[in-house]
Amino acid sequence: MFEQRLRQLERNHLLRTLRAIESASDAEVTIGGRPVILMASNNYLGLATHPALKRAAIDATERFGVGAGAARLVSGTLPPHEELETALAKFKGTEAALAFGSGYLANLGLIPALIGTDGLILADRLCHASLIDGCRLSGAGFRVYRHNDVAHLKSLLAKRPFKRDTLIVTDGVFSMDGDLALLPELIELADRYGARLFVDDAHGTGVMGAHGRGTLEHYGMESRLPFHMGTLGKALGTYGAYVVGPADMIRYLINTARTFLFATAPPPATAAATVAALHVVQAEPDRRKRLWENRNYVHAGLTDAGFRLTASASPILPVLIGDARKAVAMAGRLLELGVYAPAIRPPTVPKDTSRIRVTVTSEHSRTQLDRVLAAFRQAGRESKVL
Repeated sequence: MFEQRLRQLERNHLLRTLRAIESASDAEVTIGGRPVILMASNNYLGLATHPALKRAAIDATERFGVGAGAARLVSGTLPPHEELETALAKFKGTEAALAFGSGYLANLGLIPALIGTDGLILADRLCHASLIDGCRLSGAGFRVYRHNDVAHLKSLLAKRPFKRDTLIVTDGVFSMDGDLALLPELIELADRYGARLFVDDAHGTGVMGAHGRGTLEHYGMESRLPFHMGTLGKALGTYGAYVVGPADMIRYLINTARTFLFATAPPPATAAATVAALHVVQAEPDRRKRLWENRNYVHAGLTDAGFRLTASASPILPVLIGDARKAVAMAGRLLELGVYAPAIRPPTVPKDTSRIRVTVTSEHSRTQLDRVLAAFRQAGRESKVL
């Protein structure tokens, strides 16, 4: 049975395999024993290899060991977890924070805890899979509105039963298109119709906003939204996730979010490293400045070469190909040319929208980016994308 399904995936150019990176996640990595430029990492600020984070992780491991040994409500809460939550709340300007083992776990636990089975969830069509799965797991009524279509969302809100508990769900930065949710309009609609807005700011934290506090800071809307979630494994360079908000809400989630209640606590080294990452984000703003300079340089280079990009407003720069076979061929040629940027295909993205998803970091040099752009031009011509 599995073999037949695998053959079908292969025929449709949708079969995936694991590819090992044989070095630390950096601007240049080793694959198959040779150096290649990595253009597929969410390590936007290069913090995954920052000396301060490595020192913090080593010190925490020496003191607390490699694992917490239990769920947080049993015996798994250690000082690094408490320090992390205090640092997150301070960074985000909220009363409290709660850490989860991953972004997927956070969304699977948070959404069902925030709305009952008699409620209604309205989610953007391009929400991350973890958000969609969390919506379905909640048992609430579930409708999808067209991507960033505020008018469609408004029509769905207007048609719902009077006073039905409603949760609007969206990414802050959409991970496969790189564009931003229209948060000012979403917040206005939520207020007008008595709904709540749940934002996953995984790709915004550390990247968006004058101080890297995320998409809410970018829009100047931090005081308008009482809570949101995000991840630690992207710009912050570690692993895990968080939700920030009012203290009573965090206490409620400690008692109701099943993926917090029944999961072993994150490793103390990860929590300690994330505290260090938050310090670096605030102490080294030049990293974010370099990130945006690199992003704009690559965006201009790809556009000038004739590639078709999404309406990205972030360091995620998807090059639209359409056909999965052609996207795989181009990604393979890029790797031969020393650039690793794999093809993204359905079901990760909608049918006929396969793409090469380029992600830029602060640590890419201008020389590396010139090599990347040259490789894209050559692979694009040879793959008949250009």
